[in-house]
Amino acid sequence: MAKIFQNINYKYDILLAKDGGYLKELNKTVERDGEITFLTAQDTAGISTYNRSVLFLFLKSLYQTAGHENINNVRVHFSVRKGLLLEIDAKVEVDQALLDQVKAHMMEIVELHLPIVKRGMHTRAAMEIFASHGMHDKEKLFSFRRSSSVNVYRLEDFEDYFYGYMVPDSGYLKYFDLCMYEKYVILQLPDQSNPEKIPEFMPQPKVYSTLLRSVSWRKMLGVNTVGDLNTAVAEGRILDLILVQEALQEKWLADIAEEISQRPEVKFVMIAGPSSSGKTTTSRRLGVQLKAHGLRPHPISVDNYFVEREKTPVNEKGEYNFECLEALDLELFNQNMCDLLEGKEVEIPTYNFVTGKREYNGNFLKMGPEDILVIEGIHALNDAMSSQLPKESKFKIYLSALTQLNIDEHNRIPTTDGRLIRRMVRDARTRGTSAQHTIRMWASVRSGEESNIFPYQEDADVVFDSSLIYELAVLKAYAEPLLFQIPPESPEGAEARRLLKFFDYFLTVGSENIPINSILREFVGGSCFDV
Repeated sequence: MAKIFQNINYKYDILLAKDGGYLKELNKTVERDGEITFLTAQDTAGISTYNRSVLFLFLKSLYQTAGHENINNVRVHFSVRKGLLLEIDAKVEVDQALLDQVKAHMMEIVELHLPIVKRGMHTRAAMEIFASHGMHDKEKLFSFRRSSSVNVYRLEDFEDYFYGYMVPDSGYLKYFDLCMYEKYVILQLPDQSNPEKIPEFMPQPKVYSTLLRSVSWRKMLGVNTVGDLNTAVAEGRILDLILVQEALQEKWLADIAEEISQRPEVKFVMIAGPSSSGKTTTSRRLGVQLKAHGLRPHPISVDNYFVEREKTPVNEKGEYNFECLEALDLELFNQNMCDLLEGKEVEIPTYNFVTGKREYNGNFLKMGPEDILVIEGIHALNDAMSSQLPKESKFKIYLSALTQLNIDEHNRIPTTDGRLIRRMVRDARTRGTSAQHTIRMWASVRSGEESNIFPYQEDADVVFDSSLIYELAVLKAYAEPLLFQIPPESPEGAEARRLLKFFDYFLTVGSENIPINSILREFVGGSCFDV
């Protein structure tokens, strides 16, 4: 059926089908009457399917080119610039010459249109297969699996397990590239907005360094995958894990505060990050550390500098666009900040989101030698927002939940999933918002982040990772009931089922031992801060 519609309605290859609210691989048959829609790489589920399938193709080609006996382990660490960063432990040299051979082999398989076959097998049999292949992360993961069966994908003689769907055959996988970045391999993948083009790989040294810090923490704690986390829970080691993870993060904030304290010209700490990064808690915790270094921090929310509602720009749908830079009164913000920098007393406004008006409620501020402003807002890293402030007076922090545990060595957890789950739990608790609504709005939220936040990551003085190695096991108990409320046939039903299946991998961890100043408290409740 997909072939019939391909040339009529779709510019890019159809990769998945949607039968009602259920996603289907293209080799499935329709078992009932209903509305069938198709997804390409311009759809979120479609690009995920494509990228997952290319990774499968890469792994097969790598093992076949280098020799299975020469590959000890391949680990997908994180996403970088629309690609994946992989660490390959091998007995042969991993260099660009090897990657060129692997790429050539991948292209040969693409030309052959080899089928990608899914087959179910007993969980115990799958564990034995992956143990024999040296894929011990999968063996450990399946040891906690409640279901007696598991689906395994095969491409010729190569088998692997993947969380998610695959394309029908290798002929779909035409767009990818491979390059070295330091000692790591970058599997370059297409952008959802242009699925037939591979973006140029542009290194992000600051983000990259922060990601590697988190990887080193995972290795130190001995928790690289969900299977490792489940083992820690089962063996009663989770409390120690929570305390050490929180201590590592607190020390990092203390180090940042010390760096700021050693730069007396800094008067503005600018913090920005995407949705559900834990900006409010992080700014409060940083404030505590700044006080410990003899400074007097004052939180400032950029949201208080919104223009009057009737002056707010609108988007192409005629809706207010609160995320664009023009939604802020930049002239007032810069005037207030410059006045404070000069030692003048300023009354800081408060924005009334109900009336859409700016109010003045006697919040006066005057800065002395030890005073410093901690400014949080979507555009805080963009110099266009603070154009009148001297560069040396600003210290910029990019904050995001950048890493999560991998499910296993080949299945990473997208950082956007972790943030979506955080937001779902927080919005339900603080705003009474349904998970269905949060999922429905998520694409729009992500679009704003792509335009207003991500381009400025590398402009930051510090990139801070707010993710916690144990958090998804805690969020599970809060998120699952919300996801079960989403109607299966609704547009959000497929995403709800995907996340519910995802949570099946985790043993549940209670929230009673989470410190009251933890970033996670911003989402599950019980924080000592006003969040």
